[in-house]
Amino acid sequence: MSETEQNSTNELVNRRNRVDMWRENGIDPYGSRFDDAVPTAELIANFNDDCEEEQPARVAGRVLTGRDMGKVVFMTVQDPSGTIQLFGQKNALGEENFKLFRKVDIGDIIGVDGKLFRTKKGEITVREFEFTMLSKSLKPMPEKWNGLKDIEIRYRNRYLDLISNDESREIFRQRSAIVREIRRYLEDQGYMEVETPMMHPIPGGAAARPFITHYNALDQQMYMRIATELYLKQLLVGGFEKVFELNRNFRNEGVSKQHNPEFTALEVYQAFGNCQTMMDLIEGMIRHCAQTVRGTLHIQHSEEKTLDFESPWRRVEYSTLLKEKAGDDWFDLSKEEMIKRAHELGAHADDSMDEVQIGQEVYDLIEPTLIQPTFVTRLPRELVPLAKRCTDDDTLVDVYELVIDGKEISPGYTELNDPIDQRVRLEEQLNRTLGTEEEESGKIDEQFLDALEHGMPPAGGLGLGIDRLCMLLTGAPTIRDIILFPQLKNK
Repeated sequence: MSETEQNSTNELVNRRNRVDMWRENGIDPYGSRFDDAVPTAELIANFNDDCEEEQPARVAGRVLTGRDMGKVVFMTVQDPSGTIQLFGQKNALGEENFKLFRKVDIGDIIGVDGKLFRTKKGEITVREFEFTMLSKSLKPMPEKWNGLKDIEIRYRNRYLDLISNDESREIFRQRSAIVREIRRYLEDQGYMEVETPMMHPIPGGAAARPFITHYNALDQQMYMRIATELYLKQLLVGGFEKVFELNRNFRNEGVSKQHNPEFTALEVYQAFGNCQTMMDLIEGMIRHCAQTVRGTLHIQHSEEKTLDFESPWRRVEYSTLLKEKAGDDWFDLSKEEMIKRAHELGAHADDSMDEVQIGQEVYDLIEPTLIQPTFVTRLPRELVPLAKRCTDDDTLVDVYELVIDGKEISPGYTELNDPIDQRVRLEEQLNRTLGTEEEESGKIDEQFLDALEHGMPPAGGLGLGIDRLCMLLTGAPTIRDIILFPQLKNK
């Protein structure tokens, strides 16, 4: 056993022995209630140097650092709002209490009831206190000042990351605030939050590979939802005019810096709205979140890149972007010429693809270059089977894809409410997905079509990837940094 391993073993033994030590002194090392603790940030903010009366301090938190100087012990305690220093003196605590205080380990959770003062170095500190052991830590904490460097440990043991990393805690506070502001914004606009099933008899609403489960009581195969769209549209048929759902979706696909198989999404539908309605809504909502949560409409991701949510957001047709990339004559080319030019641009294309699929391969080169907020509009109808055709060109659909920082974060449609056309389009999608991973999600949902046949009002709808939005607004580099417990392969 190495010296480091031996020291680690000794540390664990010492901590376990101290559990018995606390109990031998009549103290429960796992404490009980400690009411009315004041956030450390509030104590510090309200401290008054000119106050002649003693200012009380009652705090509870985890011990992050400790310095034993013989007759004096300094400790730093952390609560959700920040940290504060403790100054323990033998003559102030009493010999027995001071002896016990010296046995407090880094990582222990304690409660303290004392008085505030400012040290000669200017640090607001708690002294002359009584302390209560609330939870004995049996394992040492990560090194506070170096942070938790091992990425694997950060994601697998998020609690250690949150203890040692102020930036991580702030990102997750901001994520919570972003979700709260989304709800507030939509409710202020008259939208009603609803809940729809997470297990579906048929996967639908998107082209994706589903997770499959089994419902024992019904002896029936079920699918974890890949989208909420088809259920929410049935609510429009039922007479609700403005609905939204913040939901968990599940897609049995790859894991990457941008993808997690379990993710959070927002879907919004408005009767008598359209694609333009949804563009205005999503632009206003994201600006509101940026300004309210981050306090600015200019989010800096690096020295070279700042996302500008204040300037007018670009709105550009899909075909225009293809022409800008592949040439003004792109749509006049034969299929063979398209394949050749796609290869010249560095895109994948082959004879098994049709012209729309080849164009999408070229678009995949364009999307990463769209850094500032951009609405890409009027897509080929084959790409979006649930959207309404454009009135001036039935080969296109009235949709947008909102791209920010090179990633699509929100699609929005003028929803297709023609049940006859919808059936044709779903059948076309089913034929295209045969033999692919998306075949399961290509099944036709007869319940949804039956609802459409009863009449759905013209409507606008949108989806929004909450995880990706939080990455944009917090500057987090990967999706794992804004999901508390991301999916990881078992060790």
